[in-house]
Amino acid sequence: MIQQGDFSALLAVRFYRETPLTSKFMVVAYREVSSEDGFVLTAYLTSRPSARRVTLWKR
Repeated sequence: MIQQGDFSALLAVRFYRETPLTSKFMVVAYREVSSEDGFVLTAYLTSRPSARRVTLWKR
């Protein structure tokens, strides 16, 4: 799932059933410079994705 982040960043969210802790969501904040280039800002694990953010794409 891709969510809209702050300051023109995007959030890629993926669910992992098994982690060293418990089941978690991995969130990667990234910024696209062009359609072919971009960079990762940060990544973190969370128990659930933000419900207040706009979902741009969902598989």
